[in-house]
Amino acid sequence: MSLSHINEQGYARMVDVSDKEDTVRFARAQAVVRMQPETLIMIRDGAIKKGDVLAVAQVGGIMGAKQTSNIIPMCHPLSISGVDLNFSLDATQASIVISSQVKTTGKTGVEMEALTAVSIAALTIYDMCKAVDRWMEITDIRLIEKSGGKSGHLVSEK
Repeated sequence: MSLSHINEQGYARMVDVSDKEDTVRFARAQAVVRMQPETLIMIRDGAIKKGDVLAVAQVGGIMGAKQTSNIIPMCHPLSISGVDLNFSLDATQASIVISSQVKTTGKTGVEMEALTAVSIAALTIYDMCKAVDRWMEITDIRLIEKSGGKSGHLVSEK
């Protein structure tokens, strides 16, 4: 299998997608933010001084998805038709599981946008809570599901 982002001389290039068919594209990604149990309680109870952590992370994740082509060098700018993020607080693991869903109709997929959305949301949570918990961990950033294009519908087996 050859890399599509490398030209004949071995240099990076943006892939030409002009001959691809427009299809409905969907991607879902996930990230986990692990923290001290007290930090999770503060987030849940709205006790973080910077404000509503999950509301700000929601907006940050959406903004991140929309800006993906500006921060990932070979990503195509896309007209995204929808972005949503969900947060699941897990008291037993002292963590927040972030999931994103991104949708468009176009010639290329939205996997990078879904991954960027959860990454920026996780970084936003870290930024808003670092004063009370400097050692939070952002882990398990991964694609969960994608559909559209020639590869069809794929779901991670993890």
